Amino acid sequence: MNRTQDLQRLQKETFDICIIGGGASGAGCALDAALRGFKVALIEKNDFAAETSSKSTKLIHGGVRYLEQAFKNLDFAQLKQVRHGLEERQIVLQNAPHLARPLPLLTPVFSWWEGLYFSIGLRMYDFFAKGDSLPKSRWLSKKETMLRMPSLDAKKLHSAVLYFDGQLDDARYCLGLAHAAAEAGVAVANHLQLIDFEKDTNGKLEGAVVTSTLDNGVEPPFSIKARLFINCTGAMADHIRLKANPTLSRRIRPSKGVHVVLPYEVLKSDDAMLIPKTSDGRVVFAIPFEGQLLLGTTDTDYTQLENEPLLEEKEVEFLLDTLAPYLAKRPDKSQVKAGFGGLRPLLAASESDSTKKLVRDHEVEYDESSNLLSLLGGKWTTYRYMAKETIDKAGELLGAERPCLTADHVLVGGEDFAFEDWKIIQTVYRLAKDIAKHLIRKYGSRAHKVARLTQENIVWSQRLVEKFPFIQAEVIYQVREEMACTLRDVLARRMRLEIMDWEATQEAVPVVANLMAQELGWTQAHKQKQIDEYLQLVQSFIKSAE
Repeated sequence: MNRTQDLQRLQKETFDICIIGGGASGAGCALDAALRGFKVALIEKNDFAAETSSKSTKLIHGGVRYLEQAFKNLDFAQLKQVRHGLEERQIVLQNAPHLARPLPLLTPVFSWWEGLYFSIGLRMYDFFAKGDSLPKSRWLSKKETMLRMPSLDAKKLHSAVLYFDGQLDDARYCLGLAHAAAEAGVAVANHLQLIDFEKDTNGKLEGAVVTSTLDNGVEPPFSIKARLFINCTGAMADHIRLKANPTLSRRIRPSKGVHVVLPYEVLKSDDAMLIPKTSDGRVVFAIPFEGQLLLGTTDTDYTQLENEPLLEEKEVEFLLDTLAPYLAKRPDKSQVKAGFGGLRPLLAASESDSTKKLVRDHEVEYDESSNLLSLLGGKWTTYRYMAKETIDKAGELLGAERPCLTADHVLVGGEDFAFEDWKIIQTVYRLAKDIAKHLIRKYGSRAHKVARLTQENIVWSQRLVEKFPFIQAEVIYQVREEMACTLRDVLARRMRLEIMDWEATQEAVPVVANLMAQELGWTQAHKQKQIDEYLQLVQSFIKSAE
């Protein structure tokens, strides 16, 4: 991924399709369109997966809650969501095996009746997932349950139901889509914001005026020319729609969801836990992720789209209170190591609908007046299906309908992936076992390219912080190969340190800043500005959650 070269292409070339938004939907559309032979541009105002796509619960699933609602309310839209989700789950797993894997989940129950209820429900979930490779659900005895999850309250526990879904590193999966799109010929640029549209005499879009959101002052505004523009901006979709056609009505109802990160020892299990009942009518997941425990999520209306949603004290308490009844030892607020807030781009039928009741479905909308195509709503698991429907429509509009090829297109790092190759990396490059395993899990078959940098400079084999497997070579690779431009690009998304441990993140900042400054030619003043602003941001996260 070469941002400088792609910026030149964006200024000089005319594209069939320009996609606005570099989350899962936008990157998925870009890859799909490129594989169908279209000339494609992909722009993102911040960074790939910077918003919703990096702030999920990290699950690839059909949605057990949607299945329950479908039968309780005879809501076939929910049932369709489950079916599509389970169909796509297998594809997400197989196309990036280094970034996505099966995850066992336990649902603890406190009575025989509860066990029967959830066992029947999850058997139905298995039925809709027939034909995939994940193990089927089963009802566990109390003894089996405690062996798998010893932190549970044995006095209350009756048994548990075990089932399987998928887990992914959402930010790196999205980056993998963007990287694969770039290798398929897409002109890609992050930190490039749409200012306005240029229109012809009939009001049809013909250009997108964009400017850099980096503060180095070297990229003046310019126009990207394309035959068709696709809006994939998630919670900000109405902003783009109204810029293209001010007469349109708003369609998006943003919902805020937060997660807290606790030490692995709180659950002491490699299984995740599904908490099926909460005081606000949701389900909550406690999931092992990157050696920590991820707990979430919530669901509340959010209207301040100009501000990043933060994890707040009351939300921390709600999540801890929700987890506490299941554990022998109540988790303490002092154990919270990090957390994050994100937005869901929900489609609402009316202003009065509760966000908890809204279907996580999507819609491909075409505005004939402006010629803008918008992908609205949706969820991570079905990103590929959503992109397929969008590019199907794009092909129809461009008079070039071609088949979708993404179902078996392996993403960057997934080619010839073998997890056991970590042993080769450990031996050849003399790296610690946890570092070698980490590199294979995050970069897949391209982990050797990262490890090889340690031979270019032995210092780059050093850890960024002592208790995590991240090494300096990764920062170099991420700048050179993965279009990392800011400290947060590295620490929040290409590495997941920001969402795992705020204290460790602050410790890593000076080292990462020095490495990036060397690679990107930052001045001392620019480097210090990056450090000061990012540390201030992390401090704001900490204060909000206290």
